[in-house]
Amino acid sequence: MVDAYLGKKYKLDSSENFDEFMKALGVGLVTRKVGGAVSPVVDLQKEGEEYVLSSNSTFKNVVLRFKPGVEFDQDTPDGRKVKSTITVEGNTLKEVQKAGDGKVTTIDRTWTDDEIKMVMSVGDVTATRTYKLQA
Repeated sequence: MVDAYLGKKYKLDSSENFDEFMKALGVGLVTRKVGGAVSPVVDLQKEGEEYVLSSNSTFKNVVLRFKPGVEFDQDTPDGRKVKSTITVEGNTLKEVQKAGDGKVTTIDRTWTDDEIKMVMSVGDVTATRTYKLQA
């Protein structure tokens, strides 16, 4: 269960196809370059029935507060406004983002003892980012 990883911090270690993923979302060149150059630190907390997923970097700090299975409004790091739903399946958070332009993005974050693997897809473009546990 994902609760076993609460409070642990993970830093971005590797990224595959992230620029193409952001391009498919319509993210501009400058934001893509800056977003692709930073190494965010991610951690997950739980407050009552809500989870709090934080991603902090020199570019932007993002905090997602959600109840599993309940749709919420989200401002994405690249400035898009979407409707998101996150479910918990074992040690994976499965997020579906629906944008006003009809684009649907899926983000699966899977925790293991030493890393988080984040697989993001929009249309036929998929990116993978791996975060390593911080000592």
